[in-house]
Amino acid sequence: MKRAAMVLGMLAVTALVAAQQQQAPTQQKQPAGAASTTQQGAAAPAPPQGKRPPQAKTQPEFEAYNAAIANQKDPAAMDKSADDFATKFPDSELRVLLYKAAMRGYQNANNGDKMLETAQKLLKLDPDDPEALIASAEVIAERTRDTDLDKDQRFAQATKDAQRALETIDTDVPIPANTSQSQVDAYKGLLRSSAYSILGTIQYDQEKYAAAQDYFQKSIDAYPSQPDPVVVLRLALALDKQGKYPEALKEANRAVELTQDGTSAGTTARHERDRLVQLTGGATPGSNNPAPASKPPTGAAPNATPPAPH
Repeated sequence: MKRAAMVLGMLAVTALVAAQQQQAPTQQKQPAGAASTTQQGAAAPAPPQGKRPPQAKTQPEFEAYNAAIANQKDPAAMDKSADDFATKFPDSELRVLLYKAAMRGYQNANNGDKMLETAQKLLKLDPDDPEALIASAEVIAERTRDTDLDKDQRFAQATKDAQRALETIDTDVPIPANTSQSQVDAYKGLLRSSAYSILGTIQYDQEKYAAAQDYFQKSIDAYPSQPDPVVVLRLALALDKQGKYPEALKEANRAVELTQDGTSAGTTARHERDRLVQLTGGATPGSNNPAPASKPPTGAAPNATPPAPH
């Protein structure tokens, strides 16, 4: 839950774009090549690099955007408002912001089907948007089953989206004015962590455990200040599948520390820890050789981040 809260905080980096639009139609543009200076005449620090934030071109467009974004607490209403706005202003850059608000709303409501649908709408407008690519990849990966006839195609699409997101994170995240480099770095780190987690999940489901281990470790390393408990647990399971029991036990213990007993991830983490304690010759805290988990627990609908335990 802490990580999910951090996601929302990081998403505020891009949500701040909306505040910039209020003056966009009338704002004077600085001449190209002009440098900002401090009162002493020294050049100001260079702003973080990224895509230019979307802007309104006219006052009516901006007013319609404001009316539409007011529905962001209701994802279905937000989705409809985005469609209506896109119909009225088919060339507006602000369409991306509205569909992203709808996508996040469905995400917070754990409605993966609608989240995927709005992510696809967003990707038609901006095929390189890393947040939409990650959202699409995660829903597809988490909802693909071994019995699906199109399993390979679904995994291939999710892999393509996640890998594309890793390529566009540095170039296609809109950076609002006055956003600190530390905020940008944290948000990009979270996106990378999410993409690596998805790739690890796909590799695990395909029984490619060494590759899964590598991706799960990259996911943790990309956002080390707040590791996702499910990713830590999945790393333990990937190590277990390779017979690396001491390393797996270390990660399982960490997953236990990060989860609450009684949750899906917490229960699986404790069963995995108990099993590994037995395999490595330690004492078992209250279990009778629990069976290994053959598949990591499935998390909630993505938060533009790996699924977190409830």
